[in-house]
Amino acid sequence: EASAEREMNTDTAWEAWGRQDPYFGVITNPKFRSSELTAESRKEFFDSGQAHADYVMQMIRLHIGASFQPRSILDFGCGVGRLLVPFAKHAPEVVGMDVSNAMLQEASKNCNEHGIENVQLLLSDDDLSKLTRQFDLIHSYIVFQHIPPDRGRTIFGRLLGHILPGGVGVFHFCYSKSRYVESHGVAPLPAPGNQSDVVQPSQPVTPLPLGKDPEMQMNCYHLNEVMFLMQRSGVSRFHVEFTDHGGELGVLVFFQKLS
Repeated sequence: EASAEREMNTDTAWEAWGRQDPYFGVITNPKFRSSELTAESRKEFFDSGQAHADYVMQMIRLHIGASFQPRSILDFGCGVGRLLVPFAKHAPEVVGMDVSNAMLQEASKNCNEHGIENVQLLLSDDDLSKLTRQFDLIHSYIVFQHIPPDRGRTIFGRLLGHILPGGVGVFHFCYSKSRYVESHGVAPLPAPGNQSDVVQPSQPVTPLPLGKDPEMQMNCYHLNEVMFLMQRSGVSRFHVEFTDHGGELGVLVFFQKLS
């Protein structure tokens, strides 16, 4: 019961990030703190989103389908819209989902500021109850690491069901931490009462003026479970790239759902 409550507290934490420090909650660099954010750093923030979205489309066309041109894109865990803005240039219909109302409010402001009119924003839950359609592309980057795996596996399985036949998924998962050298990347069993790591961001950070930052879980997933769900949903092959965010080791997986 206590474990279930702690898992749901991650949603409360992300609502707090959305209210207090939304850009830093997305990219943990001091320049993106609300107290430090400038016009220049905001531009850098959204430029990084443009570079990532362009790279995603480039890799899909290189490894999945050279003529891939999505008409609909879902960005799961969209935050303040760092990727919604560039994705809106790649497809006529774009949906952003996030568990935080405060993040969605900031995403709405950012879409308006960028003149984006083809984005719909939806509040997320574990049942994906707001989703009523399928998409040509579902994307999620640096999101599942913040969701406890027991919940994340269920959400991922449901997202797979919202990819159109012939559509593409691009998902990021952390699988280990570089500090686990002696066990070849395998995490030791957690101490009683501590079911997931709660870490400080990898770069030095400036505390918020009135107290502590909200919790930021960094969870690892078993990739055999991820691949099991993919294969059961009609995926026959995939392209994968390794990621490393301050010692949080992960994979960015590109795949096509054939059925």
